[in-house]
Amino acid sequence: MRVLLIGANGYIGRFVADRLLADPAVQLTALGRGDDADVRFDLASGSPGALTRFLDAVHPGVVINCAGAIRGGARELTRHNTVAVATVCEALRRSGCGARLVQIGCSAEYGPSQPGSSTAEDAVPRPGGPYGVSKLAATELVLGSGLDAVVLRVFSPAGPGTPAGSPLGRLAEALRRAMQSGDGELKLGGLGVQRDFVDVRDVARAVHAASLSAAQGVINIGSGRAVRLRDAAAVLARVAGYGGALHELDGPPGPVRPALAHHRGDPEHAVPVAYPYPDGCGSWQQADVRTARDRLGWRPRINLEESLADIWMEAACRI
Repeated sequence: MRVLLIGANGYIGRFVADRLLADPAVQLTALGRGDDADVRFDLASGSPGALTRFLDAVHPGVVINCAGAIRGGARELTRHNTVAVATVCEALRRSGCGARLVQIGCSAEYGPSQPGSSTAEDAVPRPGGPYGVSKLAATELVLGSGLDAVVLRVFSPAGPGTPAGSPLGRLAEALRRAMQSGDGELKLGGLGVQRDFVDVRDVARAVHAASLSAAQGVINIGSGRAVRLRDAAAVLARVAGYGGALHELDGPPGPVRPALAHHRGDPEHAVPVAYPYPDGCGSWQQADVRTARDRLGWRPRINLEESLADIWMEAACRI
């Protein structure tokens, strides 16, 4: 099976590439903006016609799009998350390769949900910020393209490679600094949000399964369980062997002010812990993952403690 992977050097894309390379039945070609890609191409500025010619030459059976931007202004997010996907869809429509498209979506497309509820694929999307809007627009382009396509709405990915600027990455960095300085007290803010964390390696397994399946439409990829960020912080402290005390600061009343993680007596090294959680989804998200089980034969395998241990191992290497 010939697979074209777009965005192989991104957080999720790296693990998807590893998963596909481990399958002897897959011939993998990576397309992206970086020098390490097999083929350099910028979806946000390249023409559909140029991509069509490449598709006709390579003739993949599956195209997997892991590319996109998670931060930036509305214009940049639209360019990299929406315009780029429009280019992929148009190129596939023009091409004679007949490839299946696996698009990586995100839970931010849903927006806030009712605490205690599980969000299923038929929920009405109400994204709470430009990132979710740009990803939802991409999903709608894929669903309306007429292509053999599936969109995997990934909830909160965790595990090795977690970006240092993400909420879990910032928690790990705050712990690292506290242990490095010998501080016996760590104050953390904005830990009341609850998110559905799913290991990035399990996400890669889902992408692999989706590329082999005939499933179409939207499929949630998550653990099916919401976890409070303060509980994740406690697990991180345990796996790190941090013997100090964790004190939670009161969260800010408004929806926009950031909270800080800081060490007593060391205000210059305050580390932001994202508050609100930077996805526009409010205080709660939990995936209904029955569709992934029924249509992909997929279940998450890696528990959150293992994911957090891997996050900590990478943070500890920076000591």
